[in-house]
Amino acid sequence: MSMSDPNAVEEALDEAIDAFNMAGHGRPVPESDINTDDDWKTQLTKGCRLLAAVEGIVTEGYYTATVELSFGIIERSLEAFAMEEGGDELYDFQTDSHVRCYDRAARFGLFSEMLTEDLKKLYADNRTDSYYGDRRPTDQQAQAMYRLARTVHQYTVDQIQEGGVCNCNYDE
Repeated sequence: MSMSDPNAVEEALDEAIDAFNMAGHGRPVPESDINTDDDWKTQLTKGCRLLAAVEGIVTEGYYTATVELSFGIIERSLEAFAMEEGGDELYDFQTDSHVRCYDRAARFGLFSEMLTEDLKKLYADNRTDSYYGDRRPTDQQAQAMYRLARTVHQYTVDQIQEGGVCNCNYDE
């Protein structure tokens, strides 16, 4: 028996490909508040937008999404720092492991080697397991990851020499 692909999936896939190719949808409407003046600004403001998304779900029971997005916030923030302060290129992060951003940020003095190793261990021990493993994140884990992501993002923004790029509201 031959299996055929479901039409609904094929149609949705075609629509997604067209959307990414910006074909057949009129004038594209990009996400607001993403700064595309420079790659590091794009990564930093993507971190801001992810943080805003987590702020909206962290207390709603979306623990898996909160943990996943929190690791993403940390990565975008550290990538922005390494690009702005160290001269790294976006391509360097697209072709390397997820932990490259931790190593590069430490190399340029954002964190000590010990703190960097602890952050990488947290990532290795928990992000991979929560993503691929059978563990279900808890409220405490989600809250802790949200706080860590917010703190890393804010600290990183404060260390970047060129200010005024972050669009987060820390006064809430």
